[in-house]
Amino acid sequence: MPTYSIQHTLTPNQFIQYNDTLVSAAGTFEAGFFNFGDPQLQYFGIWYKSILPRTIVWIANRNTPAQNSTTLMKLTDQGSLVILDGSKGIIWNSNSSRIGVKPVVQLLDSGNLVLKDGNNTQDFLWESFDYPGNTFLAGMKLKSNLVTGPYKYLTSWRNPEDPAEGEFSFKIDSHGYLQQVTENGARILYRGGSWNGNIFTGVAWQRNNRILNFSVVFTDKEVSYQYETLMNSIITRLVLDPTGNTQRFLWSNKKQIWEVIATSPSDQCDEYALCGINSNCNINDFPICECLDGFMPKFQTKWKSSSWSDGCVRKTPLNCLHGDGFLPYTNMKLPDTSASWFNRSMTLEECKTMCLKKCSCTAYANLDVRNGGSGCLLWFDNIVDMRKHPGIGQDIYIRLASSELDQKKNKRNLKLAGTLAAVIAFIIGLTVLVLVKSAYRKKLGKQAFIKRLFYWKHNKEKEDGHLATIFDFSTITIATNHFSNRNKLGEGGFGPVYKGIMVDGQEIAVKKLSKTSGQGIEEFKNEVKLMATLQHRNLVKLLGCSIQQDDKLLIYEFMPNRSLDCFIFDPTRSKSLDWTKRLEIVDGIARGLLYLHQDSRLRIIHRDLKTSNILLDIDMIPKISDFGLARSFMGDQAEANTNRVMGTYGYMPPEYAVHGSFSIKSDVFSFGVVVLEIISGKKNSGFCDPRHRLNLLGHAWRLWIEGKPEELIADILYDEAIYSEIIRFIHVGLLCVQQQPEDRPNMSSVVFMLKGGMLLPNPSEPGFYAGRNNTNSTGSSSNGFSINEASISLLEAR
Repeated sequence: MPTYSIQHTLTPNQFIQYNDTLVSAAGTFEAGFFNFGDPQLQYFGIWYKSILPRTIVWIANRNTPAQNSTTLMKLTDQGSLVILDGSKGIIWNSNSSRIGVKPVVQLLDSGNLVLKDGNNTQDFLWESFDYPGNTFLAGMKLKSNLVTGPYKYLTSWRNPEDPAEGEFSFKIDSHGYLQQVTENGARILYRGGSWNGNIFTGVAWQRNNRILNFSVVFTDKEVSYQYETLMNSIITRLVLDPTGNTQRFLWSNKKQIWEVIATSPSDQCDEYALCGINSNCNINDFPICECLDGFMPKFQTKWKSSSWSDGCVRKTPLNCLHGDGFLPYTNMKLPDTSASWFNRSMTLEECKTMCLKKCSCTAYANLDVRNGGSGCLLWFDNIVDMRKHPGIGQDIYIRLASSELDQKKNKRNLKLAGTLAAVIAFIIGLTVLVLVKSAYRKKLGKQAFIKRLFYWKHNKEKEDGHLATIFDFSTITIATNHFSNRNKLGEGGFGPVYKGIMVDGQEIAVKKLSKTSGQGIEEFKNEVKLMATLQHRNLVKLLGCSIQQDDKLLIYEFMPNRSLDCFIFDPTRSKSLDWTKRLEIVDGIARGLLYLHQDSRLRIIHRDLKTSNILLDIDMIPKISDFGLARSFMGDQAEANTNRVMGTYGYMPPEYAVHGSFSIKSDVFSFGVVVLEIISGKKNSGFCDPRHRLNLLGHAWRLWIEGKPEELIADILYDEAIYSEIIRFIHVGLLCVQQQPEDRPNMSSVVFMLKGGMLLPNPSEPGFYAGRNNTNSTGSSSNGFSINEASISLLEAR
């Protein structure tokens, strides 16, 4: 029987061997034998014909690679596809349960390898889509048989070079009610939420999806889930990787690369049951875990230390006979439905009545959100794995004892009354303010305005349980020994910083606004306004301020270990900072930035993050300082432009330095520089690779693409157990300093990446990377920049 280099069909007793391929009608997919570098191990698989490098989407003999040069794939007279491995005989068999008339094998343009009846081409005797590997393609169905039980689901590879079945699975769980889960054996790692008629309520990226149509089909025997592309030109796939993460890839014809458009899990709240039972996870809160209303932590001490796994218990037991009620939660990823009960025809009111009749029922919700909502979904006993999901989640009603609901109602009435009183007071105050504003400002002047502002902050912070103080100038003068040079800790763009000791023995750090500083009254006011309201363990605490004529002081908690740059750039002190502590410092800085960008009352962009603005307390816990250049935004605003570019040489991203455009991604860039400096022990603004004349970012990038990232690691002892963690931090640092802001991750993703919670994408070229023998990178000085660590004004943005 002759062989063909390319075939479109396979008929009985025809075969394919190495170098032969089966191609789909439009040339989209190709099937044949291949190897992963070891020519002795051959696999029969399917890949995209025109995409390089080769992207495998399915493998027949993934668990039994062939090891013979005469290996072939054959269609038998009995209508089965088999792989023959020389003397070993059949090592893989499609085991087709039906025999067709004149069977034929064909590779479809969907990527589905099918065995058809020659007299009925729509009748598939066997198809590869029924036996998924690690890739979910358009048109493929993930199935759950409601009669016999077997699933059709994705299974991960063991590693990138071994396609044998790995530890992880991605499936549609039909126990209770339909939900999407990723498991390691029988343990759920991540839950994509339950199906609400449109999408799974925990898969956030599907909210803005414009390229795919998802559908679920219910029958008495089977539930299946699939998706289709809305345009034939769209090439996309979902892959379950060897670490248990799922990634949605989209092929870019323009860039000729696979772009990652979604990753699950996407943040810390995606971890299954992170907050334990009867709790809610909200990635935009701090801390992210909270007990549901009417519940309290099972172990208060552990909960306060962010150990949430034990969850929460009811404050007041339910009283089924004497009436309970329900408290609504909106925009939620619904809890685990594996033990839920559902009915497709009931109304929401009937669902509520049904729940009240069952003493163990703890919550209810609509099954389907389409057309105003329909169907009934009930939960029993404990609530597990619920999170806030604005814009994608749905309403759920949690059962509480009537006494708890009465307390909630009273609190709500008091809050409403307080709000009304505040509105009335605000209107009166605003009217008075408008009448006296002009005269008042002239009278007080800028200095008095700051005092008035800070006194208001002082009172407001007292109400909130925090203390901010106006200090008498003479008190600070005495504490710093009249601003003696012996008490001087250092100097930045704002001015000199002094150590002081108050009469009660409290140590303080005093920042004095220099008359020659590029920063002035606006920066001083800005820092006072922001720092008086910010509270986080990784932000330095502002104790107060002091003003006397032209002298303006900011008083902070004293950091005995001074700033981070005093350690990592000092050859002697650097040795005392081991790798465990360095990585903890990176993590702490990341959490402080996450608070500024996402968890504080206002969205805050620091704009001057650098190692000298990272202070270290007695326990070497990092604290971000110097908010003179910071900008705050309301609502969802996350970027702006300025004509006055201010910042520090070596830490500013290109879009800010050149165009004056800044955003949360500007801080991400600065954070990436800090990470690479901490790991390398080299300063970006002072480093120049002698071989390629690259700055630190360029040097780190070159080592990465050459596969030698370990050469960046500072000469400090580390064991093999921490090596991979250091490499991951380098990887994250390079992702943060990428040229384009949209390519950089946000800080929520960064915190998750640092913990190893997701597969990291490949970084692209960093900002200011000019390649070999270019002297205009940030490794050399540039007009408009200062070589020292001062935060200074730069050129006018073009």
